[in-house]
Amino acid sequence: MSAEEQTEAVIDRQSMEVDIACAGFGPATGGFLSTLTKAWTDNPADPAFESKVAPGMPLQVLCYERADDISSGVSGVVTRAQAIRSSFPNLDPSEIPMAVPVKSERVMYLLDPIGASRRSALLRFGDRLLRAAGPLLGVRDHAFTLPWTPAFLNKHGGLVLSIGQFNQWIGTHLMATGLVQIWPGSPVAGPLFSGNRVEGLRLADQGVDKSGAPTDGFMAGMDVRALLTVVGDGPVGAVGQAIDDKLGLPLGHAHREWALGMKFVIELPEDSNLENSPLQPGTVWHSFGYPEPEVFGFLYVHPERLVSVGIFVPSWMSNPSRTAYRYLQHYIQHPALWKYLKDGTLRSWGAKSLEESGKHGEPYLVGDGYARIGEGSGSTNMLTGSGVDEAWATGTQLGEAVIELLRAGKPFTQENLAATYEARRRASWVERGAKEAENARNGFQDGIVKGMIGMALAGLSYGKLSLTAKVPPAHKQIRPFASQSVEGLQLKQAVALAHADGRTFHDALLSVRGWPEIPLDGRLLVTQQDALLLGGKVQAMPGFADHVVFRNPELCIACGEKTCIAMCSGQALTQGEDGAPAFEREKCIHCGACLWNCGQSPDGEHSNIEFRAGSGGLHSAEN
Repeated sequence: MSAEEQTEAVIDRQSMEVDIACAGFGPATGGFLSTLTKAWTDNPADPAFESKVAPGMPLQVLCYERADDISSGVSGVVTRAQAIRSSFPNLDPSEIPMAVPVKSERVMYLLDPIGASRRSALLRFGDRLLRAAGPLLGVRDHAFTLPWTPAFLNKHGGLVLSIGQFNQWIGTHLMATGLVQIWPGSPVAGPLFSGNRVEGLRLADQGVDKSGAPTDGFMAGMDVRALLTVVGDGPVGAVGQAIDDKLGLPLGHAHREWALGMKFVIELPEDSNLENSPLQPGTVWHSFGYPEPEVFGFLYVHPERLVSVGIFVPSWMSNPSRTAYRYLQHYIQHPALWKYLKDGTLRSWGAKSLEESGKHGEPYLVGDGYARIGEGSGSTNMLTGSGVDEAWATGTQLGEAVIELLRAGKPFTQENLAATYEARRRASWVERGAKEAENARNGFQDGIVKGMIGMALAGLSYGKLSLTAKVPPAHKQIRPFASQSVEGLQLKQAVALAHADGRTFHDALLSVRGWPEIPLDGRLLVTQQDALLLGGKVQAMPGFADHVVFRNPELCIACGEKTCIAMCSGQALTQGEDGAPAFEREKCIHCGACLWNCGQSPDGEHSNIEFRAGSGGLHSAEN
């Protein structure tokens, strides 16, 4: 018996029984609980909703969320919202703060106005041709606007949302019904297994040291035993990861394609001439080409002069010197955006990892005692760039399935959940879209040009045509370099510069690579440390163990790239004295980027970083 197992054997844990336990509160869980509560409020006397664990009472439904508040989502999104509108046929977007119908869309290719980005010879040649033909093609401010928005990207009739505000709106409605309890600030350590059956959730221990060993104030995490466990804790959630580790993935499936989304919420000044500005509420801009060819960008306009603007840094961007925060600062300074944003004020900031494998990363959706919904279930459509509505739809499908099983008096077995929930999902528009997008990202491993061709083929042919590709594990997508190469020398210079003037590693990295310094103004262009103290404040309750763990520190010491440090969104990872990264839990925003930006692997598939359950993270209702 291991030391950990010996410690566990003597821990006295409290236990409670519920009918349904949910891990994670986001759009998917919101869709599930909304469907369940609507059916109950329509007919509270329906015997199907009598609790099996507390006879005579309504269903006992509990949801546990890691973040300190259910409004702490970190994504401003644009969505077609067909599933959301189906749940709320009379939805008035003005009831949801920061929500507005989509009014206009455009797609822009951004040229490099300063000559600092890494562009291939072919792309530089194409850029020269585009600049030469600029007067005829309408190139303005180093940007070429496509004459149309491809149908697969079009969000006409959809909504611009703040996920934080949307979650808060949904959660308020759910709690008001009295059927559902939502507990924020309650990280779930993992599922409770009995063989391969999931029998509930175990909450994280409190009063422990960094390694998880009990201290004087130790309080064991409760075991919440449930007839059904709903797994909606996202792509880096501890429950989903544990189920994958124990049960594996379907043959040929793997979690190998990722991106880090990082964004600012900017408030435009009161004297903005919005009547003559293209930045009307409901405006949606998609972009690609800058600050690096592989980086995609977006701009969404909310009501009340608020703008969400951000970038996606993908795992197939093979250069190990990739970063995000400073890239985002350069992105908003692109002339096509800066002329509208330059007088604005940074209101909040956020980042999260996106699991972009789609169908290729879909896990087993159901098993005895559990069902998986949302992004962690492979629902995100990377062709349309849409995930919120798909996640909501998977939740409503599970809700309908659970109601059917309750009314039929059937248990939550793998067979019954497959015949109800999985069958609904396979017959839905979510599945059709997932199949069309299944191979849409093929080609990007060989460069942006080939990738865009492959994406266009899949999009215009509704998935009938696509390129073939063999996607390696995320750690193998990070291209190693020799210590005496140009990149290796730049890395050493960045480390020295960071130590010399106290700047962050990612900031120093772009400086030594020739990117101009950011003209900090204390208002919109601020240091990353200042951004952490603004609207997107980082909070971490004391008494929890470190949730970022290095499996084999020796691999970290031998690693020359240190991409995990460069891509850390909250400066929680820094260069340690012994060469291994040092982790500060109090700065972590739980974006999960370190998990797939590690260039080392102890087993050939997983990275050398383990991302466990943890408390805290970024706290901002505007994200």
